[in-house]
Amino acid sequence: MKQKLILLIAVTLLAAGSFGQTKKKFNFAPGQRKPALFGIAFTLTDFNAPKNFGNGNGTTLPISGMSAGVSVSYWKGLTPFIDFSTRLNGIFHDYSADFSGVPGKTEIGIELEPTFNIRPLKDQNMWAPFVTAGIGAGIYTGRMGGYVPLGVGLQLNAGSTTYFFLQAQYKWSITPKVVANNLFYSLGFAQNISGDAPAAKQAVLPPVATAPLLKDSDGDGIPDDTDACPELKGTAALKGCPDSDGDGIADKDDKCPQLKGLSKYAGCPIPDTDKDGINDDEDRCPTEAGLARYQGCPVPDNDNDGINDEEDKCPTVAGVAANMGCPAIEDAVIDNINKASANIFFANGSARLLTRSNASLNSVAAILQANPDLKIDINGYTDNQGDAEKNRALSEARAKAVSEYLIKKGVAASRLAAEGLGNENPVADNKTAAGRAKNRRIELRVRNY
Repeated sequence: MKQKLILLIAVTLLAAGSFGQTKKKFNFAPGQRKPALFGIAFTLTDFNAPKNFGNGNGTTLPISGMSAGVSVSYWKGLTPFIDFSTRLNGIFHDYSADFSGVPGKTEIGIELEPTFNIRPLKDQNMWAPFVTAGIGAGIYTGRMGGYVPLGVGLQLNAGSTTYFFLQAQYKWSITPKVVANNLFYSLGFAQNISGDAPAAKQAVLPPVATAPLLKDSDGDGIPDDTDACPELKGTAALKGCPDSDGDGIADKDDKCPQLKGLSKYAGCPIPDTDKDGINDDEDRCPTEAGLARYQGCPVPDNDNDGINDEEDKCPTVAGVAANMGCPAIEDAVIDNINKASANIFFANGSARLLTRSNASLNSVAAILQANPDLKIDINGYTDNQGDAEKNRALSEARAKAVSEYLIKKGVAASRLAAEGLGNENPVADNKTAAGRAKNRRIELRVRNY
């Protein structure tokens, strides 16, 4: 069987060679026969239908039951009606199950299939049916087999550049113990790889009278009598003058001939006088360096206190840098608040205020009522003895106790901010009893922003 297969392949290749020699003798013009093509197609193979044909019922599988594959091909016209093609197929199928009856794993069958394709119409027709016949050989799960493909097809010729092919074949197996008879379908396209296409008819034009040659000293195609720069190569748009930077302004009129610019700046780029990275056309303060978010102007200082609005907590009221741009708070007020904070006492290990704290807190409430623009930050602290989280919770509870006392005295809650910081920021040594006592404290920080 192998000898027969080899003989069939050899006969096919010899026939293709003889047809190749024959076409040279006829010397067909481009477009009369198919140019060299390289193609790719998607395929479906039905191994079930031929078995059913043998049983007399002729049932084919649905597409979902067929074996998918892909092929690449080479096509070449031998005559205006006969093409030679060679196809390389890759088919995914469980070949061993066809003979053992036991499903195995999906293998890939590799087939090489030279064929002749005969058409009743010339190749340059848009639509042309054809019949095909040839010989094929393949390797299936490690075994080599052969077959004879017979079929029909339809080609669509798109300007002899791209071809589309629809084919159906019956593959008669020469080696039925290796591969079964099957139906083979393919849909694909092929691309002209030879550049051989029908020659366009050339229109015969009447002779044109030649004009006398005009002098063009710089060879730019613009006669000297209309060239504004007859000694320099230029463009017609600029009357024969060059434009080195391509900004549309002739070099002779361009003050910056190597930099693209605008005519309003005599060919130079838009300037940035203050060097802030914002060109003068977009800069509202072109002589003063600024920021893009302020359209090239510096950060504003609306209250003219020397502190820009981005850093000024009171941007509409003149203030001092030491108080974040807000007006300075009187030293006497700050001193009284600090003295009051040093005289706030709680029951041991508790957030309960002792009555000896009342006088200090009352004075704080009075200061806030007399100065409605002031606010107080109430920060509670502990020493480092005991659990740190419990200390933080206790310090927060004590800060809130001070806040609640002041609220009861008529101070708005929005003017108070209470926070517990535990054993952070000690003001004395926690190793001594006196130091730990100082660290257990309430700090009141007055502000007006």
